Amino acid sequence: MITITQKLVDDMISHSREENPNECCGILSGLDEQVSKIYRIKNLTPSPYRYVMDPKEQMVAERDSDSLGLSFIAFYHSHTHTPAYPSDTDVRMAQESGWLDFYYVLVSLENDENPVVNFFWVDFDANVSQVEYQIV
Repeated sequence: MITITQKLVDDMISHSREENPNECCGILSGLDEQVSKIYRIKNLTPSPYRYVMDPKEQMVAERDSDSLGLSFIAFYHSHTHTPAYPSDTDVRMAQESGWLDFYYVLVSLENDENPVVNFFWVDFDANVSQVEYQIV
C-alpha cells in the first residue's frame, strides 16, 4: 500500500490551489511505495483542462531523486472543477507518454473547501484502477 505524509498531501493541495484555475502537475518520489519527496513541475500548457510537464524540470527531478536513492512513484495533477478521477485525456496522455503501470494522483478542487486526493494505477491496456493509500 502506498503511504504518504499529511504534509506532502497538503503540499499537493496547496500547489493545486496556487495554480487554480489552471491544472498543476508534479512528481512524487520515494522507496517501496513510501512517498518521501514531492517535486512541483511547471505546467507548460497552463489550462484548466490539461497539463504537460516541463521536461527539463522533470529531468532535474529525476536526477535529484536518483541522487537521493529514490525512485518516481507517481505523477500528480489537479482537476480544478471536476472529480479526482482520470479523464479520457489523462489516460490517453499516460498511454502516449509510455508511463504506464505507474501511479497517478488526482487532486480535485471541485469543492475547494474539501479537496479530494485519489491515487490510481493505469496499466498498458489503459485500464484505470483506484488504489488505496494511507496517510502516515
